[in-house]
Amino acid sequence: MANGFGSFYVGTSGLQSSQNALNVVANNLSNVDTKGYVRQQVIFSDKHYLKLKEVSTSTNMQQSGIGVSIGDVVHARDIFLDKAYRLENGRQSFYSNTYEVVTQVEDLLQELDGEELKNALQDLRTGFQQLAEAPADSVNQNLVIQQSQILLGRFSALYSDLQSYQYNLNNQVKQKINNINDIGDQIYQLNLYIQKVESAGIETAMTARDQRDVLLDELSSYVNITYSEDATGFVNVQVEGAEFVVDYGCNHLDLQKDKTTGFYTPYWSNLSDPDKDKYTYLYKNLLDISTENNTDVGSLKALLYQRGNGFGTYADLENDKAYAKIEDCTLMETEAEVDRLFHYIATSINDLLAPNISAGDALNLGTGTLTATDANGNTYVIDANTKILDTANCSVGADKALPPAELFTRRGVDRYTEVTGADGNTYYIYNEEDTTDTAKCYCITGCEINSELLREESKLPMMRQDGAVNYALADQLQDLWDASSMTIDPTDKAPCTFEEFYDKMIDKLGTDGNVYYSSSQTLDTTVSSLDNQRQQVSGVSSDEELTHMVKYQAAYNAASRYITVISQMTELIVTGLI
Repeated sequence: MANGFGSFYVGTSGLQSSQNALNVVANNLSNVDTKGYVRQQVIFSDKHYLKLKEVSTSTNMQQSGIGVSIGDVVHARDIFLDKAYRLENGRQSFYSNTYEVVTQVEDLLQELDGEELKNALQDLRTGFQQLAEAPADSVNQNLVIQQSQILLGRFSALYSDLQSYQYNLNNQVKQKINNINDIGDQIYQLNLYIQKVESAGIETAMTARDQRDVLLDELSSYVNITYSEDATGFVNVQVEGAEFVVDYGCNHLDLQKDKTTGFYTPYWSNLSDPDKDKYTYLYKNLLDISTENNTDVGSLKALLYQRGNGFGTYADLENDKAYAKIEDCTLMETEAEVDRLFHYIATSINDLLAPNISAGDALNLGTGTLTATDANGNTYVIDANTKILDTANCSVGADKALPPAELFTRRGVDRYTEVTGADGNTYYIYNEEDTTDTAKCYCITGCEINSELLREESKLPMMRQDGAVNYALADQLQDLWDASSMTIDPTDKAPCTFEEFYDKMIDKLGTDGNVYYSSSQTLDTTVSSLDNQRQQVSGVSSDEELTHMVKYQAAYNAASRYITVISQMTELIVTGLI
């Protein structure tokens, strides 16, 4: 140990080191509930010591020093736990947001458990049952027309609600992009501050590092991130494999707005040139969802994935290729299924009220053709595959007019075009649906109830052309509700009725919801476990810190008593020499 007045240095170093250690403990205790705070640990080291004799087989090493100092204050973190936590946090955010979308769509379909759409289906069925009892009764005819209008209104309201929710998700996408850019800017500024504080190699910018780690945690819930810290303390961040926070700043994400739907698609502003319509999108393949490839990470991707890139229609379920583009996109798939149900109902009813037949069967054309013209002089070529009104077997309304009135009409086109053939006969050419134009399709957004029937229900074609009531047609309309004639999507091999179709939609969403909920809960447990492990390393334990406080307080008192004793010894020696 030190000799003479050097002993004061030993005591002083003990006082200073104990006091600094107490300050660190007090700081830990004051931040025990501070989000993201990482506990600080004091590491003591020897002050400069002089060796008087090297250690040998017969003697111990002899040395003379002047006490203790604080070698470092450790900012305790486990980078491996941090990375594991942030990856699983992002994955949990993906599945929890997906599950939230599914539950919201379930609520919309059940319409807050009122089941208005299903009730409207049942009410229309009841209307056709009453019509079958007295097809020519204007009261029954009016009931069917009114119930059809209510059903179309329910379909329209549900479809509109689904679209509104898509726009809600779209706004959330915009907000998350703003948050991501803001986080990137904050991380960059903290990087600069940390570099400035730590450049001399004396201090550690612990509070700034804590703030940066909290921001990285938050960012990981939005998108899939990777990051690395260089020797100067600067953290470079990559988002979905692209540079985000770099040494010259933060590369912002921007939003491309679709001119038709208004939906946002995030892209990298520094890698894109909107003036030349060249974009580098954040997600190269949004439909690629794989845990193995870490492509199921982040709430932003979940929102984009579930929102989709448009509005689903029945045409999206016509074949495997079209279905692959919307499969598992909850909103677009549900919109398509709802539209498909309406399309089946509308076309099935219309095809009975105004039946079609191929010109080949009606006219025995074989491989030949028949030229015809309409009232405006437009020319049509009728071949064997051309659909025309089956005038021989169709029913008529009280006005006995042809073509008979359909119940659901398209806003953009009539059901038939009346033409005069080269043979002098009148034909009614069926105007086929055009899936590129909703106004020419029997879809929810393109249909309305026939205005002629709303004005005069007796035009509902329930009479045979000989003037007799067509009970057979009324029975066919009633039987539609018991016919298993439709499937929910191209992968479904079990035909179902209209009402069973609705139940299938609910069941399918419930199954998807259970899968997403199970994944979310499992990941939530994983995230909590990882966070607990992080807290064991970096969290503040009040009991442990109080133990340290007692220890350092005792050390402080010991150093103080040591100085007192040295002072008394020195005083005794000095006064004894006088």
